[in-house]
Amino acid sequence: MINNYLSKIIVLFLLLTNLGFSQNNYSVSPIPHQVYTTGATSLATLDDRYSEVIPIGFDFDFYGNNHNELVISTNGYVNFNLENATIYSEYFFDTPLAQLNVNVQNSIFACYHDLYNFDDIGSLTYSTVGNAPFRKFVVIFENQPHFGGQCSSNLSSFQLILYETFNFIDVQIIDKPACTAWMGGRALIGILNQDGTNSLAPPGRDTGVWTASQEGWRFSRPFENATYNYVVCDDDEDGIAVFNLNLVKEELSSGAPESVLIYTSQSDAEAGTNGISSSDFSNVNPNEQTLFAFFNGTITQVKLMVIDCNTDYDLDSIANDLEDLNGDGNLYNDDTDGDGIPNFLDNDDDGDMVLTEFEYVFPNGRSSDAGDPLDTDADGIPNYLDNDDDGDGVLTINEDYNGNNNPMDDDTNSNEIPDYLDNQVALSLTENQLVKLIQIYPNPAENFISIANQSEWSIDKISIYAINGSKVKEVNNFNNNQTIDVSTLQSGLYLINIQMNNQNLNYKFLKK
Repeated sequence: MINNYLSKIIVLFLLLTNLGFSQNNYSVSPIPHQVYTTGATSLATLDDRYSEVIPIGFDFDFYGNNHNELVISTNGYVNFNLENATIYSEYFFDTPLAQLNVNVQNSIFACYHDLYNFDDIGSLTYSTVGNAPFRKFVVIFENQPHFGGQCSSNLSSFQLILYETFNFIDVQIIDKPACTAWMGGRALIGILNQDGTNSLAPPGRDTGVWTASQEGWRFSRPFENATYNYVVCDDDEDGIAVFNLNLVKEELSSGAPESVLIYTSQSDAEAGTNGISSSDFSNVNPNEQTLFAFFNGTITQVKLMVIDCNTDYDLDSIANDLEDLNGDGNLYNDDTDGDGIPNFLDNDDDGDMVLTEFEYVFPNGRSSDAGDPLDTDADGIPNYLDNDDDGDGVLTINEDYNGNNNPMDDDTNSNEIPDYLDNQVALSLTENQLVKLIQIYPNPAENFISIANQSEWSIDKISIYAINGSKVKEVNNFNNNQTIDVSTLQSGLYLINIQMNNQNLNYKFLKK
């Protein structure tokens, strides 16, 4: 199963490379389908027309250029060339994304096809939601008729979401039919830079005839590593909070916190003067302040952020303070699936392609007063943090047997239990018996884990994998009295592969 999981990652990487990832530094990947419903500003949906200039509400980086305004085309995309405001918007295209007309360069194509909202059947709205520095700009195309007499009964609904700080681009397709009677039914999803030299489309979504429903895609760029982010809740709504600088030092130095020096300005950090001596620091600038940490000859920005925790930034129904899983007070360093997005901003905390809002449920209802969150395989890790919900050794993301990026609608044995919650689908009886004879404890673990083997066979090899599929530790010829040191691992969810009796058994544990 591990090899299968890694092969999927390699295949995805090759797809991204072929689509231009190595050239433009963007990647595209499937994400769970999530629909935004928000109060919004309506736009007139004139045929083939750009909107007036619209403020995004924050700075957004697109191909290295910062924008705080854009125009929206009634044909399913946004454009950053503001001189296009209120003029004709190109509807016709018959080439791949990389060869599109110069008139549509510098664009994000949520679902580019010729649309004509006659008689105001559908709606086109936009809004900026959330609070700084994690706001979203949301454009909603709802029930937009296709152009052409024979095609006008076909309605497309989709959404485009731009993220502050992360600069993510999400496309959510609610329903997109195809009608070949006009323009051959061509449509596309993708991004195209200002001079048309770099572009990227999801697999199967470049110019062509295709249909889609309940489908999500994310375009993203690599994160910068030169910043340490520290996010806390604003309990009294004054934008001021106390930050524990000892935590910053410990996480930056990994064992030598006393050697980390923190300053309020870069010039002080460069000169080594006026260092902050106290372990507690209250930000002077409301909501956000940047400090500078000097360690091992380098200067790292320490970005302090005070946020309104009454806002559910990731729409997962979990209170932000409950997403501080390691309990250190910093919301930003809790990232269960290791995707670079902290849990309080991540709508899929365990990276299994099932929205957290669907997994954060309780045996007696959705209220947290009803007990502990649901844990299908009773392994001590609730489903919303567990990337193998049924404990069958197959990652939930790999139980998407119909290949539509949604494990929730796969029910191989038609028992009305999704395969990712049914451990009888993926395991043979022998494997199932073996799995129950192995116990891993403590779980969650902080420094060491022990593995109790109650079977008659010895363990040949133990491999520990991060959520992204990379191997972080390996132990050969394991014996029952042995412990495994996990103290150096980052906090998050890990997969343990145990080889014994010519079989591969898979477990997981949560590192505090």
